[in-house]
Amino acid sequence: MIRRMATQEHPLPQFPAGFLWGVSTSAHQIEGAVDEREQSVWDTFTAEPGRVKDGSTAAVACDHYHRYREDVALLAGLGVDAYRFSISWPRVRSEGGLDFYDRLVDELVAAGVRPVPTLFHWDLPVALHEKGGWLERDTASRFAEYVSLVADRLGDRVKKWITLNEPAEHTLFGHALGAHAPGKKLMFDALPVAHHQLLGHGLAVQALRASGATDIGIANSHGPTWPASQEQPDLEAADFYDLLLNRLFADPVLLGEYPSGLGELMPGDVAADLKLISEPLDFYGVNYYAPTRVGAPQGEDIEFGGLTIPAELPFSVQEIENVPVTDFGWPVVPEGLTELLTAFHDRYGDRLPPVVITENGCSYEGVDDQARIAYLDGHIRALHQAVEAGVDVRGYFVWSLMDNFEWAEGYARRFGLVHVDFETLARTPKASYAWFQELLRAQR
Repeated sequence: MIRRMATQEHPLPQFPAGFLWGVSTSAHQIEGAVDEREQSVWDTFTAEPGRVKDGSTAAVACDHYHRYREDVALLAGLGVDAYRFSISWPRVRSEGGLDFYDRLVDELVAAGVRPVPTLFHWDLPVALHEKGGWLERDTASRFAEYVSLVADRLGDRVKKWITLNEPAEHTLFGHALGAHAPGKKLMFDALPVAHHQLLGHGLAVQALRASGATDIGIANSHGPTWPASQEQPDLEAADFYDLLLNRLFADPVLLGEYPSGLGELMPGDVAADLKLISEPLDFYGVNYYAPTRVGAPQGEDIEFGGLTIPAELPFSVQEIENVPVTDFGWPVVPEGLTELLTAFHDRYGDRLPPVVITENGCSYEGVDDQARIAYLDGHIRALHQAVEAGVDVRGYFVWSLMDNFEWAEGYARRFGLVHVDFETLARTPKASYAWFQELLRAQR
């Protein structure tokens, strides 16, 4: 029986001392100031009519580039230990681009908030895309060079680093299905994108180590895969989906190997690359939103979660029945987080570093966002159950600090603890902001 969202009848359990509490954002979704950096693939993608549902772009977004002091004050008022943001590779390539991150990191440190940068969150510079982007091995090397530059500049104040955000989604949505930038529909010919991102991750770990970094991880998206039935076609389809969305991006990093049958599909000297990809990590970041119910293909395209799942894929994604959904239509299943983490603990054993939940959140309208409070309450309780079951979890980051540009959905989805009026750019803390603030006080 699937439980509905947890209620708040009892106080949230206490997490271990030193547990890291934070919130997350990404550069392209909040910074704006597009004219003060090089173009990214998301700039050219959103400029094409029909790519974004409301026709919007992130040219201004939340204007965090100019309002970062106001936003750091919101972080300080919230009481988080850490702020996970991303660094825009196109901005760093622009003259004076790193100066902004210097200022941001200084502001965070002064406010007592630990900076936790993610070095790639989908915004590849157009100049590199025109040379083949992640389809080309050379992009992994260029990524490592960029990482070295950033680490040399910020490493005296930044101690915790994340290499990539959700390479699975960037591969699937951006290169296989064409729903995200750069808008390619390569289907299974997109597999080199997965490999080269993972190679870039390994080279970035090496670059960070060379700069003296001692706290490095990756942020991979994961969720349980539930077969639509116990019939063999559904079980096989679910196994294949789980392979693509979970194990393809976890096994190489944690075990130094691809799942059976996938390694031979990757380009280059895969055995040598896997030694780089599996460079030891200090933590493993997990972005969790929901399980996925998967069955055999149904012979027609399926609209699901804002995406079109093509009929030619060897699986179909189906609705999880009898559970609440967010305003985005995503199922709310807190216990899926417990299931995921305990399964990873069992599968990878001592090869799994300490885990940090690098994203968890939901889209709901309104400033009095009681549904978001219930969502977070349920997932934090589920996370604590994983800790009690023996999973070494060291931190939890809410997605997101503020409403932002939600990729191909534009401004139609609101994930923030802080409401943003996209006409005036006024920030208004929501009920969930006050709730999370009280939670943090109670944890100390």
